Amino acid sequence: MAKTYTQYVCQQCGYTSPRYLGRCPSCNAWNSMVEETVTPPSKQKQRTVRGLIGKSEPIKLSEIKEDGDERIHLPIGEFARVLGGGIVPGSIVLIGGDPGIGKSTLLLQAAMELSKKERVLYVSGEESERQIKMRAVRLLRDSKGEKLSIPEKLYLVTETNLDVILAHIQSLKPEFIVLDSIQTTYLPQMESSAGSVSQVRECASRLRELAKSSGISVFIIGHVTKVGTIAGPRVLEHIVDTVLYLEGDRFQAYRLLRSVKNRFGPTSEVGVFEMQDRGMVEVKNPSEAFLAERVVNSPGSAIAVTMEGTRPLLVEIQGLTSSTTFGNPRRTPNGVDFNRLLLTVAVLSRRVGVRLADQDIFVNVIGGLKISEPAADLAIAAAITSSMRDIPVRADTALIGEVGLSGELRMVGQMDARLREAANLGFKRVIVPKRLRGKRAWKADIRVVEVRSLRDAIKQAMLEKE
Repeated sequence: MAKTYTQYVCQQCGYTSPRYLGRCPSCNAWNSMVEETVTPPSKQKQRTVRGLIGKSEPIKLSEIKEDGDERIHLPIGEFARVLGGGIVPGSIVLIGGDPGIGKSTLLLQAAMELSKKERVLYVSGEESERQIKMRAVRLLRDSKGEKLSIPEKLYLVTETNLDVILAHIQSLKPEFIVLDSIQTTYLPQMESSAGSVSQVRECASRLRELAKSSGISVFIIGHVTKVGTIAGPRVLEHIVDTVLYLEGDRFQAYRLLRSVKNRFGPTSEVGVFEMQDRGMVEVKNPSEAFLAERVVNSPGSAIAVTMEGTRPLLVEIQGLTSSTTFGNPRRTPNGVDFNRLLLTVAVLSRRVGVRLADQDIFVNVIGGLKISEPAADLAIAAAITSSMRDIPVRADTALIGEVGLSGELRMVGQMDARLREAANLGFKRVIVPKRLRGKRAWKADIRVVEVRSLRDAIKQAMLEKE
């Protein structure tokens, strides 16, 4: 009989130690070590892997058939876009997000759409059957508000014991499974509580084996920590095939479904939804939605063209400068990186001559979008300068470019796609960095103004000449 022993496991990163530590040496988290009892298995279990074969033999790559991962159509277009075009049979998808952001709503909508043709099992460990039924009735309404019927192939069970859940799956044999959530599921063989590192890791591994051996697609909802990452060990994100984050402000209508890992499609892809009374409604043209409430010829407003995965998005960036009443002026970004804002302000002060040392600076991205790429540097600089000088940026002009420390503009990738998106939304001019190599013509019906420095770009962008 195997001898049991105790160990201390960090609940943030999964680091193990034979003794208690006040601070985890791996992730530097304080008071995150929890004691757990470990019982080694008496026999090493054989586990199946993706090939679904009971033996391990080398095989030529050219002899492997390609028809094993045909995607299943998902009627929710924005969701399918983030997944890479559809659902791969036998895949396991992890979705995280802040509480109340709409994770359960989105997956319940997807389950009801899929259950029109296939059998779907919705497993909930946090809500009762009545609560889920009330939500389903609310979501099953068309654009005119008329009530729709619940699909017959959608099954619901409220259970947290994974062994019981697996037994239900064995008897029902569904094609899709939704688990809400992985932190409430537990294995009775393990003495640790639900949500601990060992329980989350082992439950996810069991679900992965189920998906790969049976071809069932599994969707898992995961809680997030106070810093926005999925709770539990980091190995949880390595176990699953796809990791999605549902982002957005709870006080705004728009939600962004972002892919950070996808073994079957591109990463950093984004789907845009709008939270309405009938659930998450996909936004077919996000750029138009983000610019719908824009005030034309307003000082402190500039249009940036950013890339989210393979999709170009036009977003409005607002800047506001105000004389500070304190010794140290404030720099407050919302939706842009704080360090990129400091860099842009420093270049404006030193290379362009905009006096910002005594100004509080506020930068906001409309629509709750978070921009991390440097292609929005030029729009941020133009919005700040426009507010400082009280001169509007041209209403028909979009700005694309990365700002260097010497005040130069640097080229960014996928420029043709950005220009086409700007032209489709009716913009007449786009200010971009000057190309130093190649004379290839632009593939968009729009006037392209090429400039070399940030000073020249701001002069071209302002409505009035200085």
